[in-house]
Amino acid sequence: MLISDSMSLLWLSYALLSLVVLGTGYLGLAVLPRLPRLMITWAVAGMMWVPASFRLPLMEEGEFYTGLAPAVVVGGLAFLEGDLGAMAPPLLLVTVAAGIGALVGLLLCRRGRHTARPAARGARHDDGDASASRGHRGGGDERREPVIG
Repeated sequence: MLISDSMSLLWLSYALLSLVVLGTGYLGLAVLPRLPRLMITWAVAGMMWVPASFRLPLMEEGEFYTGLAPAVVVGGLAFLEGDLGAMAPPLLLVTVAAGIGALVGLLLCRRGRHTARPAARGARHDDGDASASRGHRGGGDERREPVIG
């Protein structure tokens, strides 16, 4: 059951909170153009979602608890404990995930640009021909007043 298993409840709450952070971060970066906004958002998503294994000593001698957690959390706890040996693998995973996330953001931006461009290019070309035949001047993006006759 979800409530009785604390690890699944922990992962669920982490997933919901990370989606809130990604959504508000994307909206907070609205002042930036689309490319850097997508690259930053996907880089942060990669850093937040890459898992890393960890190992904690138990009270009994020689026994350990092992599991998976977000690499950011594992690296942060290793930093707080001062364990540089345990901090290196999660730090490497976070760096690689940020790079892959930025690449995904770049690809998404390019994909969106290629699908939107042909329709816009065709519309400008059609408007340009129609305005030239009616004797209108100016760019295709300007507002034109209706002309009778």
